Amino acid sequence: MKKKKKKIAFVLGIRPDLIRAVLIMRQLRQARDIDVVLIWSGQNYSDNLKGIFFREFRVSKPDIELDCRGSTDAEVVSKLVAQLYPVFEKLKPDATVFLGDTNTAMGALAAAQLNIPILHIEGCWHSYDWRMPEEKIRTIIDHISDVIYTYEDEYKKRGIAEGLNPRNIVVVRNPVVDILNEFYFKQKESLEKKATKEFFKKRNIEDRKYMLMTCHRRENVHIRKSFETILRLVAAMPYTVYFPASYRTQKMMKEYCMKVPGNVLIVDPIGYEEILILLTHARGVLTDSGTLSEEACILNVPSINIRKATERPQIYDVRSSVKFDPDQPKKYTPRRVLRKFEKIVGTKWKHTLGDGKASQRIAKDIIARVREGRLRGFEPKHNHLPIKRSFMEDGIR
Repeated sequence: MKKKKKKIAFVLGIRPDLIRAVLIMRQLRQARDIDVVLIWSGQNYSDNLKGIFFREFRVSKPDIELDCRGSTDAEVVSKLVAQLYPVFEKLKPDATVFLGDTNTAMGALAAAQLNIPILHIEGCWHSYDWRMPEEKIRTIIDHISDVIYTYEDEYKKRGIAEGLNPRNIVVVRNPVVDILNEFYFKQKESLEKKATKEFFKKRNIEDRKYMLMTCHRRENVHIRKSFETILRLVAAMPYTVYFPASYRTQKMMKEYCMKVPGNVLIVDPIGYEEILILLTHARGVLTDSGTLSEEACILNVPSINIRKATERPQIYDVRSSVKFDPDQPKKYTPRRVLRKFEKIVGTKWKHTLGDGKASQRIAKDIIARVREGRLRGFEPKHNHLPIKRSFMEDGIR
């Protein structure tokens, strides 16, 4: 009698999480005794936020696509939980996998209600900026997960301090390193051939003479005062700023009737290949994206981090990034920030984000747990340890 295959439901919904999950899913699908069902929440749905990434990463279309769009977080999350619940009931997966800290991760509530084991990739991760919706989501999903994959030992200690059981937490390092090894360093020659004069001319920028910018976080674009402070920094830059802006960011700019600085070129979101070319040929990066700040650090591109606090203090540790806090314009003046940024332009550093084997570690551990039935987490402990490290440090001094 043929043995019944085990089943994993992998739930994703936005492009940064798809980027991190690509190699994990590829390796999971090599296990012939396990079916991997990819469920797309629909949080990102336009072609340049979804379709182009599936094509560039050569990922098969989702097995199940939900339609969880909404004008508010509450609408998106409520739709997601309501739609996932019957999907999980029908699939009866042995485990569910969620990645990150967006509304899509809140779909874990449906798995919890059905008592299906929850595996969370990118857990125990905090900026301690409680204004961020992501910060609250991280706290919720970690505390209902059976297994948590985190990137650093210090993150695990933080999770233990919050009452999580150390037996549920697995340190794996950061999969973004693996992604760049696969999709940049292995393809560097072909990417460089596309970085022609025509490529830059078409975008009205000059090679090495522009800044690449992204800005999308709620605490930045939904707080008008903060957004205006960011644009004053941008306007003070002596470079063209190429800004692939999210649709939400563009919407807020229109609602606020904001004047775009003359040195800024705003375009719609772009694909990963284009991002990599623009990133590696920029003078630097101005961003509130955690993924882009990591990628810049790994690729030796200096950055300005538009954040009050970051989950990734390693970018400050290795001096790849300068902090800009929009809430403190008197302290973080454009002149001061740009002066500090110029100090790291042209310097070299060695990143500490990972060794390129994180995806392999995660997939291997998931496969072993599914095969052996080791999917149930242990009861949480309340062993509060003191945390000495500051995650709101000042960056380059």
